[in-house]
Amino acid sequence: MGFSVTRKCSECGTLNRIPAKHLADTGRCGNCKLPLRPADAPINADAEAFAAITRDAKVPVLVDFWAPWCGPCRSIAPEVDALASEMAGNAIVLKVNTEEHPDLAAQFRIQAIPNFVVMREGNVVFQRAGGASRREMRAWLSETADRSGI
Repeated sequence: MGFSVTRKCSECGTLNRIPAKHLADTGRCGNCKLPLRPADAPINADAEAFAAITRDAKVPVLVDFWAPWCGPCRSIAPEVDALASEMAGNAIVLKVNTEEHPDLAAQFRIQAIPNFVVMREGNVVFQRAGGASRREMRAWLSETADRSGI
């Protein structure tokens, strides 16, 4: 089996493994069979998670490159969290800590943070350094989805 993200059922507490390609889908808990919502919070991504999710996701992926020491990154984090919840089922949000994963930051030539990358089917469709409002981030994802025919 390929890469998966573990999500806890809000009803019974069972941990469920969700394959990267199904993170935007509503599933069912393996124990209580009640619905599991699509990913509705940012996923902290290492290189393996990043590769699998950006390659296999059926929806656009917003990647937030950040670092714990970065004030602007910390100040925009609540907006990124809210966006992930708001876009559940229509987009996936990843967070990449550039201190822990400098190779990923180098791959995308990250020189300033926060830095946002929107990906679709493993390809970069948009990249921008600096802060952004939730409205702007939502627009990036919506435009990407519109161009893809979702």
